[in-house]
Amino acid sequence: SGGSEGVERLGENGHENKRLKRDASEEDAEDQNKKSPKRKIVLLMAYSGKGYHGMQRNVGSSQFKTIEDDLVSALVQSGCIPENHGEDMKKMSFQRCARTDKGVSAAGQIVSLKVRLIDDILEKINNHLPSHIRILGLKRVTGGFNSKNKCDARTYSYMLPTFAFAHKDHDVQEEVYRVDRETLERVNKLLSCYKGTHNFHNFTSQKGPRDPSAKRYIMEMYCGEPFVRENMEFAVIKVKGQSFMMHQIRKMIGLVIAIVKGYAAESIMERSWGEEKVDVPKAPGLGLVLERVHFEKYNRRFGNDGLHEPLEWTEEEEKIAVFKEQYIYPTIINTEREEKSMANWLNTLPIHDFNSSAVEMQTSNKNSKNSSDLEGSDGCGDDSD
Repeated sequence: SGGSEGVERLGENGHENKRLKRDASEEDAEDQNKKSPKRKIVLLMAYSGKGYHGMQRNVGSSQFKTIEDDLVSALVQSGCIPENHGEDMKKMSFQRCARTDKGVSAAGQIVSLKVRLIDDILEKINNHLPSHIRILGLKRVTGGFNSKNKCDARTYSYMLPTFAFAHKDHDVQEEVYRVDRETLERVNKLLSCYKGTHNFHNFTSQKGPRDPSAKRYIMEMYCGEPFVRENMEFAVIKVKGQSFMMHQIRKMIGLVIAIVKGYAAESIMERSWGEEKVDVPKAPGLGLVLERVHFEKYNRRFGNDGLHEPLEWTEEEEKIAVFKEQYIYPTIINTEREEKSMANWLNTLPIHDFNSSAVEMQTSNKNSKNSSDLEGSDGCGDDSD
């Protein structure tokens, strides 16, 4: 350890030299920071995930920019955490509630960490963040709080153009298409089948049919009323579950689209929860948003103990709604119009074999691997280690 101490000393000397150049007011702020006690807090975050390789920082692979890279750099620059905590996030007990994947956005992500509670902390952190990442709220929590373990449910939404539900035999003009009542009711009937506990091993990679962790509990899933933006009709699917595996939500939605469009029989759903391998298509990552995370048990235990406040964000709801309108929805709508991610994905549905046996599937998977890899992984690897 003698060696590393030497390095630290050097580092300090490096700072000493720099500090001579700083003005006195900065030095005062620095001293003030050192005196500020470190406290465990949670931050409420919203971000548009386009152009990012997900939430979680991958130390050592700097070519893949993540949301946490920008967050950590803002925490260091604003003086909430010392620079070495940025390099080793364990030092500040950092924990994210959900790992959103490549291209996925969040309106209510939560991270927990220890910081120095400096004055105007939110304003200072936000000053060092790009406008499409915002810290919308902060609360003090118990010292042992861990945002991933203490979270008892997560709600995601998935915004998609309704032409995704048009039957494959109908020639559809995307801008003109409007979904009818009957189709929407069918979509909702299928989505509600997911409620309860099922074995979702076919809805993720890396898990076998007998892996106990492939069983997941879904509390609700439904598609809301359609609305028109820039001539195109969209709808939002909401899903609330205890936790989700990698790709699970996108595959749940992909399968419903395949059934509604007439590529797969309704019976495939029951089959997909059984032991055999079923080819489940994965809808694009673009429309997926982590809406909110729920801490019901924590709130019951500590929310009214007089010392801690419940982790509810009613006062921030307005800011969350504004952020979605400003950054998340426009990104989804414009990207859909320019890059046609849903339209292009729908064209790949006929390639899937919804009746095949496991053996046939493996061969067809090998062939289709290359095309699907470009799409990137999705946004709900809460625990997809």
